[in-house]
Amino acid sequence: MIHSLAGAHVLVTGAAGFIGAALSHRLLAEGARVTGCDNLNAYYDPALKHARLEPLAAHPNFTFHRVELSESGALGALWRESKPDYVVHLAAQAGVRYSIEHPRAYAASNLNGFLEVLEAARETPVRHLIYASSSSVYGANTKVPFSERDPVEQPVSLYAATKRSNELMAQTYAHLYRIPVTGLRFFTVYGPMGRPDMAYWGFTRALFAGTPIKVFNHGNVWRDFTYIDEIVEAIARLTPRAPEEEDEPGRVAPATPHRLFNIGNDTPVKVDEFLAILERLTGKKANRIDLPMQPGDVERTWADVSALRAAIGFAPHTLLEDGLRRFVEWYREYHQIR
Repeated sequence: MIHSLAGAHVLVTGAAGFIGAALSHRLLAEGARVTGCDNLNAYYDPALKHARLEPLAAHPNFTFHRVELSESGALGALWRESKPDYVVHLAAQAGVRYSIEHPRAYAASNLNGFLEVLEAARETPVRHLIYASSSSVYGANTKVPFSERDPVEQPVSLYAATKRSNELMAQTYAHLYRIPVTGLRFFTVYGPMGRPDMAYWGFTRALFAGTPIKVFNHGNVWRDFTYIDEIVEAIARLTPRAPEEEDEPGRVAPATPHRLFNIGNDTPVKVDEFLAILERLTGKKANRIDLPMQPGDVERTWADVSALRAAIGFAPHTLLEDGLRRFVEWYREYHQIR
């Protein structure tokens, strides 16, 4: 089978987000037509979301719609009108700690919103539905690296619980309605045009400003940092490869067309080392405040990517220092720091 997106029509939810915008650029470069939607909420500065959309809006094969996914029928109407071949669902309320303070935002966006996605896929079938899950579903698991076959029954944040719920909802709809669907467990995505609520952005901002940096669990935290271009590469390769065989990599259950894949770098890095890299790249010394582990966080993430590699012949491998160098260069330019 030829796996090409040239001439295909892809609907991307969360198109003004970090991954959504980067993916839209990649799909357009492959010759696809892209319909993007986003609610442009103020979880972080909407100016960054508009900055991501601006170059996309200039492309003749890109159209954008402002849509609130949790509004009953809103996405379904766009779905019916646009008639996409593929859908990549990236829209969600992100952030582990924010979910502790604003739980209802997660129920609305991540649960009700995903139900609207699944209902639209049931009513107007597509060749393949891809949706974003998260490494946070592994919760309090201690066996590493994390495998898609590991039990995930110990979430430590509401955000994690909503993402695991998405996986169970997808499994149900794939079973009942034969919807071909793939869930992606992202591991700490970073890079230019990223999210300001992420640690790499916050640390960089504090380094340039000379303000204190809170280092939780006294730096004894490991993260599997995954560079944005490689997240996009994996999604672009997976999109035209819908579930087909019962024994294919990533299958949750043989008879149901639903797969799960980790997308991570398979190289966890300690936060102490991560901060030291940023100090070198910025030329600044951290004003560090060491604190205990905060609620909702986990000590370690580490992706087993063997299933992803078997499915598409690719897995992320960018060195953290190389990816952070690109981010810091972009950050200096975006904020006009000399």
